[in-house]
Amino acid sequence: MRKASNAMLSLVALTVAVLAPFAQSAMAATVLSIGDGDSISVLERGQKLKVRLAYIDAPETAQAPFGVASRNQLKALLPIGSTVSLRIQAVDRFGRSVAEVIGNKGMVNLAMVQSGQAFLSWHFDA
Repeated sequence: MRKASNAMLSLVALTVAVLAPFAQSAMAATVLSIGDGDSISVLERGQKLKVRLAYIDAPETAQAPFGVASRNQLKALLPIGSTVSLRIQAVDRFGRSVAEVIGNKGMVNLAMVQSGQAFLSWHFDA
């Protein structure tokens, strides 16, 4: 099980590294709020932006106890007021920017998967 998990994380890291040059350049933003384990609100160039973390899926907050644990992990990784870099990949059908989020400790999307609070998901409704 551990080998499969490590292989999956390696695949995620490799895929992100390969795709990163094709993404838009990173934009600086300030974290305003955490929605659940895979969504945040930020302030970017004076505009409030809703962001869905790319490549992952996390339980909804109402899916206790896992949703609350996932949200708390994202809150720990991205404290309110912290600065992040966003690499926007797309806009989903809800108008959210789908992005790679880089915090002061690295890629938050990957950290959520590594912590067990989210799982890899290539699907998002664009």
